[in-house]
Amino acid sequence: MGDSSERESMEFDVVIVGGGPAGLAAACRLLQLNAALSVAVVEKGAEIGAHILSGNCFEPRALDELFPDWKERGAPLDTPVTGDDVHFLAGERKGLRVPGLFVPKPMRNHGNYIISLGRLCQWLAEQAEALGANVFPGFAASEVLYDGDGRVTGVATSDMGVGKDGERKPSYEPGYELCGKYTIFAEGCRGNLGEQLMQRYDLRADADPQHYGIGLKEVWEIDPARHRPGHVVHTAGWPLDNHTEGGGFLYHAAGNQVFLGFIVALNYRNPYLRPFEEFQRWKQHPVIRETLEGGKRIAYGARAVNKGGLQSLPKLSFPGGLLVGCDAGFLNNVKIKGAHTAIKTGALAAEAVHEALAGGDAGQGDLAGYGERVRGSWVHEELHRGRNFTPALHRLGTFFGAAFTWIDQNLAGGRLPFTWHNRQPDHAALDLASAAQPIDYPKPDGVISFDRLSSVFLSSTNHEEDQPSHLKLKDPAVPIAENLPKFDEPAQRYCPAGVYEVVEENGAKQFRINAANCVHCKTCDIKDPAQNIVWTVPEGGGGPNYSGM
Repeated sequence: MGDSSERESMEFDVVIVGGGPAGLAAACRLLQLNAALSVAVVEKGAEIGAHILSGNCFEPRALDELFPDWKERGAPLDTPVTGDDVHFLAGERKGLRVPGLFVPKPMRNHGNYIISLGRLCQWLAEQAEALGANVFPGFAASEVLYDGDGRVTGVATSDMGVGKDGERKPSYEPGYELCGKYTIFAEGCRGNLGEQLMQRYDLRADADPQHYGIGLKEVWEIDPARHRPGHVVHTAGWPLDNHTEGGGFLYHAAGNQVFLGFIVALNYRNPYLRPFEEFQRWKQHPVIRETLEGGKRIAYGARAVNKGGLQSLPKLSFPGGLLVGCDAGFLNNVKIKGAHTAIKTGALAAEAVHEALAGGDAGQGDLAGYGERVRGSWVHEELHRGRNFTPALHRLGTFFGAAFTWIDQNLAGGRLPFTWHNRQPDHAALDLASAAQPIDYPKPDGVISFDRLSSVFLSSTNHEEDQPSHLKLKDPAVPIAENLPKFDEPAQRYCPAGVYEVVEENGAKQFRINAANCVHCKTCDIKDPAQNIVWTVPEGGGGPNYSGM
């Protein structure tokens, strides 16, 4: 960051970091409660929705509460779910459609919609601006601001126009300070400022480690004869083994499009596993391929998702601020949904902030009441009922974990009298390469399956080349000295964008970082076994452009 004396400062009642569903819902709810408040939303993507990637089979419950007239307002929820299929894939060509009776109730999607979450966020931003919010896309919040007592007072955005060498270019512009009485952090999964706040205030003292998956997604235009608008398909099993959590989805959206994707839990053990190649292999199964044949892939992206659930939630408040949505980890794992809980927790945070400000609090308090609001809401009830889903898969494997989930959800209603835990962080789960079996992945055929670099091209990822790398190594020696001999440096396989390579230069192994390829999935920050890679924000506006994803 530049010298703080160079920065311009702007004062607001509330600053919101992140233009996703949680942050925008918070802005809307604040201004519904008090139109006189000054509210700023800062978003690192070049436009609202540019960095939003989700399945997305959307549950409208929270939106119903925030905008009961969303249909009249033109919210982009146009494709209601018309049917649900769940398949257990037993091999490259084998599979079984699971009878509806044996599908866990939370995984049923009657009343939901297949949407682009990016487009919904664009609509939410329009509602927020109409209510009076200041929405600033293209500005990356890179630093938390504190007062002398250690209380959060806002954020600073990244400097623009700094070269790779750290020197200022002629285009240099210092960042801005956005100061507020309260700051709401809504950065999404593994937000880098949220992680700093959790460490500074020890917010995870009473929580399990957060657990994650990497979600990979493509959008296809398909043969109209194969299109079934509103149809939802989920799969478990192949190509993952029984002890590697994950699964696939295929949603028939509007306009002869399908959204399809694959999630691999980041507690996988084999360092030779490649999540991107698992996704490409999965598409070759007849259950999926029959929909794609004759179609065209038009978009690609990847993003980490929370999967720790209730046991992994941190303390949600700290002096001067709050964590909402996936920045805190509110995704409901058994439903495979987090947008509705993001909107609801954003709204609950807004209500807590409004109550404090209306009572004369100039931002001096710790809004512990927000946590109480969450615990009294349907969000907490949902997460409590689904709390054993992820630990069951970890303990029992995919098949028996699914059987347990059916008993837990369909017979016991999520009220079994115990709570399981998984206290091993995902980065600590890798086996040594010497004890692992390499995986032979088929070459992409260029028709159904593809390579990583052509996929990154479809993500419309763009970074200013001459800027410091936003992917930092705590110790540059670790990748070659430690990770390579122990784990055959897994970064070259878990990254879905080809950012990390091990190359030979002048007879020696070197670790190369192609930061311009980064799609901001955060997997490296999570899975690096040495916890040596730190993901930070690049210049504002850099990264993917997930229009329609």
